[in-house]
Amino acid sequence: MTTIDVSERFTTLPDEATLSATVVALEEHGFSVEVVDDLDAARQAALRRIPHGSSVMTNTSVTLQETGIDDAINGGGPYESARNKMLALDFQTQGQEMKAIAGQSDYALGSVHAVTRDGSLVIASASGSQLAAYAWGAPNVIFVAGAQKLVATLEAARERVHQHSLVLEDARAQAVYGQHSYIGKVLELHQELPGRIHVILIRQVVGF
Repeated sequence: MTTIDVSERFTTLPDEATLSATVVALEEHGFSVEVVDDLDAARQAALRRIPHGSSVMTNTSVTLQETGIDDAINGGGPYESARNKMLALDFQTQGQEMKAIAGQSDYALGSVHAVTRDGSLVIASASGSQLAAYAWGAPNVIFVAGAQKLVATLEAARERVHQHSLVLEDARAQAVYGQHSYIGKVLELHQELPGRIHVILIRQVVGF
């Protein structure tokens, strides 16, 4: 069995003063924010924002799985699952159609790998498949993240991505897909038009 060293630096929950200051900074940068206490509350908060019948893309995320959001969207509920629709196609012959479905749903859901104290969001990806929707394609984006992902600076955010998130994701990818993960692309969101991106922060350690 492989033992993974998880640094306390990247898994410690912030104090309330730091959490509050980060929320203010995010809001100043155009993101709407709410803070919830647990996984059930996070799921309820996310679903409450999505009108029934909306097309919703759940991007691969341990946080979405652990909160039950992934199942709520893709398990036959009152939403149009963009993921289910996309996975019904053949990538070799319908790749562009799959990209259009994933990148332009009414709502794109996922998580981030770091949140800086001055109000930036950092997301890393191997293929970059989810980044287009986050940056531009989806008219509505909801990020759900454990508060342990709060860091002081962009430099610390990048360190968290490489030294912590990648290590855990690599182990997950080997277990699930039988192959290593890697960081192919990184998206940094520093400013957004108000009303497009909503951030749900959980006062628990969840996700990578």
